[in-house]
Amino acid sequence: MAIVNVSDSTFKAEVEGQGTVLVDFWAPWCGPCKMIAPILDELAGEVNATIAKVNVDENPESASRFGVMSIPTLILFKDGQPVDKVVGVNSKEALKNLISKHQ
Repeated sequence: MAIVNVSDSTFKAEVEGQGTVLVDFWAPWCGPCKMIAPILDELAGEVNATIAKVNVDENPESASRFGVMSIPTLILFKDGQPVDKVVGVNSKEALKNLISKHQ
């Protein structure tokens, strides 16, 4: 599936619907965020889930709403509800396992 960029104004429509969505809270200046980006690109083609990216500098409301204190933070949503969360760079396998245990 494709990676979608989500803003504060589109978050509810893009993330809080049906299905599984892995949301990456990131910023352009964040080194670890740059490291996880290619992992998420690969993951998008391998899992039955949407990958969404939220730039925390441009969308502070969404980051604040979900208690994002450090980035990258990835929150997994299932049918609109946050069900799991990881902070920092994780391997593709770890992220696959995170998604699959909630499907």
